[in-house]
Amino acid sequence: MKMTGNSILITGGASGLGLEMARAFLALGNEVLVCGRRESRLREALKDNPGLHTFVCDVATEAGRAALVKQVCASFKGINVLVNNAGLQRDIDFTKGAGGFLSGPSEIAVNLEAPIVLSGLFIPILTGMDNATIINVSSGLGFVPAAKMPVYSATKAGLHAFSLALRQQLKAVGIRVVEVVPPAVDTELNPEGRANRGGYKVELKPPEFTAAVMRGLAEDSSEIGYGTTEKSIRASREDLDKAFVQMNSRW
Repeated sequence: MKMTGNSILITGGASGLGLEMARAFLALGNEVLVCGRRESRLREALKDNPGLHTFVCDVATEAGRAALVKQVCASFKGINVLVNNAGLQRDIDFTKGAGGFLSGPSEIAVNLEAPIVLSGLFIPILTGMDNATIINVSSGLGFVPAAKMPVYSATKAGLHAFSLALRQQLKAVGIRVVEVVPPAVDTELNPEGRANRGGYKVELKPPEFTAAVMRGLAEDSSEIGYGTTEKSIRASREDLDKAFVQMNSRW
């Protein structure tokens, strides 16, 4: 991927990995638009990174996605990179029935439906653009699911499958599809679940993982992992089954 001179849209870009990727792309001379649900966080991101463009948007809704496309088409005629990064993670215990799943925000809408729909909406815009690229941020849990987070794991497995299929389709129109596969990273993802696990801390910081992502993009990698997820991407089914048992032994 050409790493400079792009016009890039990053969903969920007000914090965490999305914001770190935005900073990295900005530093390389790209135009970067980030969207997120919280206006206050977008203001903070803009204050710390004056070159950013920001837009308040909930990509989990049809209206939010339509407004985002309209805004991008009106203000960023040269958009050529879409980063589907917005994500939601929840601990859900189905031994207690479907109540926990039904009562909270939808991981399916944010993690799977949004990137599928946004990809479809932006493909006509990206087609014919130089260096046209869709980057889907999945998760190592899409390869080795966590019992504590069954829906999140399923959505990320779905996004992995979608990325594979979309990559094959879009060869015909010259759009690259890249899957970024993070391991656990120290972000604001699932604060309630981490608190319930005794304030679970993650050693890997966003800048370290993002540096690996930028190297992978520059090398034209189609799937980019780091540490455990780099191994998962290349693992056999037997290896993945062993990792699943090890990860979920305390469930």
